[in-house]
Amino acid sequence: MTDAWTLVFDGWDPADEGRREALCTLGNGRFATRGAAPESAADGVHYPGTYAAGCYNRLRDEIAGRCVENESLVNLPNWLDLRFAVGDGEWIELSGVGVLEHRLELDLRRGLLSRTTRFVDGAGRRTSVHQRRFVHMARPHLAGLHTVITAEDWSGRLCVASGIDGSVTNSGVRRYQGMSSRHLEIVSTEQPDPGTLLLVARTTQSRLRFAAAARTRVWRDEVPEEPPRRLRSEADRIAHELDLELRAGEAVAIEKVVALVTSRDVAVSEPAAAAVDLLADAPGFDELLESHALAWHQLWRRFRFELTDGRGPGTVETLRTLRLNVFHLLASVSSHNVDLDAGIPARGLHGEAYRGHVFWDELFVFPVLTLRLPELPRALLRYRTRRLDAARWAARLAGHTGAMYPWQSGSDGREETQQVHLNPRSGRWLPDTSHLQRHVGLAVAYSIWQYYQSTGDMEFLATHGAETILEIARFWAGLASYDPAIDRYRIWGVMGPDEYSTRYPGAAEPGIDDNAYTNVMVVWLMLRAEEVLAALPPTRRIELEEGLGLSRAERLRWQELSRRMYVPIAPDGIISQFEGYRELPELDWDDYRRRYGDIQRLDRILEAEGRSVDDYQVSKQADVLMLFYLMSADELRELLGRLGYELPPEAIPRTIDYYLARTCHGSTLSALVHAWVLARAHREQAMEHFDRVLNSDIADIQGGTTAEGVHLGAMAGSVDLLQRCFAGVETRQDALWFNPHWPDRYGRLTFAMEYRGQPLTVEVCGRRVQVSAGPGTGRPIRVGCGDEVRELRPGQTVGFVAEGTYAASARVDAD
Repeated sequence: MTDAWTLVFDGWDPADEGRREALCTLGNGRFATRGAAPESAADGVHYPGTYAAGCYNRLRDEIAGRCVENESLVNLPNWLDLRFAVGDGEWIELSGVGVLEHRLELDLRRGLLSRTTRFVDGAGRRTSVHQRRFVHMARPHLAGLHTVITAEDWSGRLCVASGIDGSVTNSGVRRYQGMSSRHLEIVSTEQPDPGTLLLVARTTQSRLRFAAAARTRVWRDEVPEEPPRRLRSEADRIAHELDLELRAGEAVAIEKVVALVTSRDVAVSEPAAAAVDLLADAPGFDELLESHALAWHQLWRRFRFELTDGRGPGTVETLRTLRLNVFHLLASVSSHNVDLDAGIPARGLHGEAYRGHVFWDELFVFPVLTLRLPELPRALLRYRTRRLDAARWAARLAGHTGAMYPWQSGSDGREETQQVHLNPRSGRWLPDTSHLQRHVGLAVAYSIWQYYQSTGDMEFLATHGAETILEIARFWAGLASYDPAIDRYRIWGVMGPDEYSTRYPGAAEPGIDDNAYTNVMVVWLMLRAEEVLAALPPTRRIELEEGLGLSRAERLRWQELSRRMYVPIAPDGIISQFEGYRELPELDWDDYRRRYGDIQRLDRILEAEGRSVDDYQVSKQADVLMLFYLMSADELRELLGRLGYELPPEAIPRTIDYYLARTCHGSTLSALVHAWVLARAHREQAMEHFDRVLNSDIADIQGGTTAEGVHLGAMAGSVDLLQRCFAGVETRQDALWFNPHWPDRYGRLTFAMEYRGQPLTVEVCGRRVQVSAGPGTGRPIRVGCGDEVRELRPGQTVGFVAEGTYAASARVDAD
C-alpha cells in the first residue's frame, strides 16, 4: 500500500479473490460492478457481478417441505466480458498459466481500478496485461475498460473477444446455492452497427428490461486500427472476435465503452434505443476518464477527511481505510439516486448477501450523507415514505393500526425477510423469525426527524415525513398494552436489535417482551410525534389530523404512553435487555472460545450442538447499548425520568460493562455501537472497537462475508464515529453542537460538512474544535459547545475548547 489514496493488492491469491473483487467494486450509485477480472466467469474463485439500484426479481423454491419465495437484487449482464488467446491456444485464465506478476490498484481519488498481470503460458510465451476501468460518476449510464496487451517475447496472433455475457445468475452466496438463481431471460442480441454490440434482457417476474450496448476500438501506437471482426452471437452472449498480429515487444490497446440502461431509469422511452444512443454520444475512454475524475474530485471536496500530525504508526492506513469506506458508500448511493426510487442495500451494490435487501442499516448511513449531500438522504427517505401504504397494509393484515415497516424491504415494501435460513455448520434449514424486528419503523422515524433537524427542510416534513412519523407512532401506540398489575404499558412478542434473542426458552411462539431498546424508543417517538405536529404549518397540521382521523383521545394516549411505559431495570440500575433476560443462565464463554476460537456466530455453533442461543444471556450485537448510541446520556436520563425511573451516572458504565461481557459481536454494527459508548470513559477499549469496525471489510473480520458484499452500515458508521462521536457533532435545538474528544494518536482531524446550506470545514484536536464557514452569501448559523452558543456567518471562524470558548474571528483560510 503506497499512500492514503491507493488500495493495492499484490500477488495472485485465488483464495482471496472474492474479497478483492468486493473491495475493488466500482459504482456511481445507479449501478456498480465488482472488481472481477474481465476474462473471468463465476467459477468458485471469481464472481463477476453488476447490480443496479432498485432492480429486483422474485423466484420460488420448495425448501424443507414448504414453498419459499425470495426477491433478489438481480445480477445483470456482464459488460466487462473481455477474453484473449495467444496463437492457437485456449482463452487465457490465470488458473491455467504461470502468473509472474499480478497487481491491483484502486485509485480512490479518481475512482479508477488498474490491473497489471504478467504470465507465461504453456508454450513458454510471456505476456503482460495492463487494464484500467471506471464506472462513470458523472454520466451514470456509462462505464469503460481499457486494456493494453504486450507480447513480451513472442510474435504471432492475438485473438481478443469483447462481448456482453447474459448467461449470469445470482450464485454469489454459497448458502443460497441449490435455490433458483436464474433471474434473466435474454430478449435479443444484436449488432446495431459494425462496431457496436447490444444485448437486451428481461427479468422473469418483475419484467424489468435491461439493455447493454458495447463499443470496442483498437489502437496501436496511439493510432486507431480496424482489425478483422467476427460476430459471435449465442443465445445469451454476444461478442466481437478480433484477430491481431503482434511482434515481440509490441503492444496493442483495446478500448471498450459500455452503456447500461434499465426500464426503471427516468427520461427513457425504451432501454435498447437509449443505450445505443448514449453509446453513440460517448467519447473515448481517456476523455470519459477525465470527466469521471472531475466528478470524484467534486465529491471528495464534500467528503473531505484528513488526519495530520498523527503519532500513531497506522495513521496513513487509518485514513486510507476511512476513504475506502466513503468510496464504497458513494459507489452504492450518490447524487444519481435522487431520481431513483431505491433504498440503501445493507451490503451495498457489491454482492448478493441478504439478497440486496434494505434493512435498518440506513440508520447508520444517513448521518454521513445528511451533513454533506442533504438532497440524497431526502431522496432515500422517500423510498420509505413512498412505501407508507404498504406498511399500513401490513399493519392491517396483522391486526394493527398505523404503519408496520418490514424488517427486510425490496422493491415494493412488503416483508422480504426469509422464512427459513440455513445453518452451514449443521446443514439444517431453520425457521427465521427476524421479521419480528419491528423496531425498523422506529429507525425510519428517527432518520426522518434527524434529517429535519439537520436541514430544517419543512417542505419534506410537511409533505412526506410527518405523516410517516405519525403512522409509525400510531402503530406502536396500538401495539402497547396496559398492564394493571404494574400500572404501566408493555410491548409483547417482538425482537430487539439483538438477533440472537428470538424467544423465551421452551416457548412455542417466537418473540420476547418489553425489549428495553424498543420500549424507550417508543417513548421517544411519542414525544417526537407531538413535536412534529407542533412544528407543522397550521393548515397542514389540520389536513393531517383530518386525513388520518387523528383524535384528541389518541393523542392523549400517546402522552400517557410517554409517561407510563415499562422499562425493565434491575435493582442494581442495569437496564435489562428484555423482561427475564437477567434470569437466563450464563454461558461458559471461556469454554466456547477455547473450543471454537471464533464465536461470532454462536447461534450456529449452539444449534449444531442441539442447543439454542435463546437459552442464555448471549447477545449477537448491541441492543440496550443502542440507546446510548442514538441518544446522549442526558437525553436518555430525561426520557427515563419522565417515566419515573432513575439513571444515575454510575449505572451507565455498569450497563456498558455488563453487555460488553455478554456480546459476541456477530454483527459488524456491534463494534460500531460499542466504540461509541466506550469513547468517553474507556478510550483504549473504544479504539479497539473503532479499529474493528473501520476494518470490518478490508480485513474481512467475519471470515469470508466481505466477498458476498460489503457491510455498508459499518463502513459509513466508521466515518460517523469520527464526526458525531469523537468530534461530538449534534444537530438539535436549531443549532450545530460539538463536544470534541479526539484521540491524540491521530493528531488533528479535519473534515468538511454542510449544515443548513452552509459549507463548513471542521478541525478537531483533542478537546479543541474550530469551525470555519465558507465565503459567500447565506444566513448565519448557530454553533455551540458546552454551554456556549455562537453565531457563525459566511467567511468566519469560531473556535471552542470543550470546557470553554473563544470568539469568532474573520476567516483566514477555509481550505
